Amino acid sequence: MSVNGGTDVDLSNAVWRKAGEGDGRDSVEVALLADGHVGLRDGKNPDGHVLVFTPGEWSAFVAGVEDGEFDRPES
Repeated sequence: MSVNGGTDVDLSNAVWRKAGEGDGRDSVEVALLADGHVGLRDGKNPDGHVLVFTPGEWSAFVAGVEDGEFDRPES
């Protein structure tokens, strides 16, 4: 897989772990990859697409999660 202008990221040895807790039916899986990249995939579809974040992108994403940027509005 390539990201950011052709940087190759090898997913063949990725070790996937569930992000969060629960029964796994709605799981997201995360893998720490080479060169600090982070892979993110749908745990219900492990053979599907993988989002690959650079270290900077992952840091910004995590900061947004911690800051509540992606929280759903209360109804």
